[in-house]
Amino acid sequence: MKHSNARPVIGITMGDPVGIGPEILVKALNDSTLYAVCKPLILGDSHIIKKALSLLNISKNINIIDDPEQGQYQSGTLDIMDISTIDTNKSDLSYPTVETGTAMQKYITCAIDLALADRISGLVTCPITKTAMKLAGSQFHGHTELLAHRTNAEEYAMMLTGNKLKVILVTIHIPLSLVSASLTTQGILKKIRLAHTSLKDRFNIPMPNIAVAGLNPHAGEESMFGREEEDIISPAVRLAKEEGLKVTGPLPPDTVFYQAVSGRYDAVICMYHDQGLIPFKLIHFKDGVNTTLGLSIIRTSVDHGTAYDIAWKGIADPSSLIQAVKTAAFQAQNRKRELIENEN
Repeated sequence: MKHSNARPVIGITMGDPVGIGPEILVKALNDSTLYAVCKPLILGDSHIIKKALSLLNISKNINIIDDPEQGQYQSGTLDIMDISTIDTNKSDLSYPTVETGTAMQKYITCAIDLALADRISGLVTCPITKTAMKLAGSQFHGHTELLAHRTNAEEYAMMLTGNKLKVILVTIHIPLSLVSASLTTQGILKKIRLAHTSLKDRFNIPMPNIAVAGLNPHAGEESMFGREEEDIISPAVRLAKEEGLKVTGPLPPDTVFYQAVSGRYDAVICMYHDQGLIPFKLIHFKDGVNTTLGLSIIRTSVDHGTAYDIAWKGIADPSSLIQAVKTAAFQAQNRKRELIENEN
């Protein structure tokens, strides 16, 4: 793929056919503004997409292609690489099956392979579930683990991003009771480095100003409420500063997010899942985007699940997906710019 200022090709995986992925994908690509910033390519199933179009009473031309270069990429036409051929007349789309789970995983692996081969500039993933992955016989619990494995990423992190707040998680899906024992100085330092590099290279922030949240109330209050700040978090901040990174902390969790939203910090490093996700979703519940840091490819995702309870009812909100596509395109353009500058 030649480096230019042309719209980047962004592959969008359809997600679980049984979930809201097909519906929000059709709704999102009914927004012509997406075509101004990128060339959206659906990696999924034209039969399912046609069913979603019918459900929503949306009329689109369908262009089935075998290669990203064959796409028309214009509003009014959906460019689709048919990765599966699920018979919608025979398949009950009310619950996951081996067939839908296998198809869902193929969309992802195909997208990753295209991105690694530089045939698309980035990928956006519609929602999947661990249940569907298990039915497909996958060894992975979700997108991130599969992405990290296929891209050989050793250090990676989940960042939730919006126009007002960005949060990076040190620990993710573990019980709260295990968070303290899971924190290490090196682990936190690696997340600070990932945040710095990604904000600089993919979000065009020359010198990111990063905040690090404490674990305990009042960031420990001089160890009165716990020693994690003194023994684990502060050393990580100190080492990051010695490397020339602009980082502050550990800061009291009850005030740091307000400061970040007010513009003082570009991102907040959070010690555990809900510490970062509660304030983030309070502000960006509809337009929040999940992007994976540390991968050799660009990947963004919606910040919600498959929502089986409302799937195929025509009421799912595409706001997060629209923003995820725009965020992927933005990162792709910044990455192209940096490659051009390095080549020169």
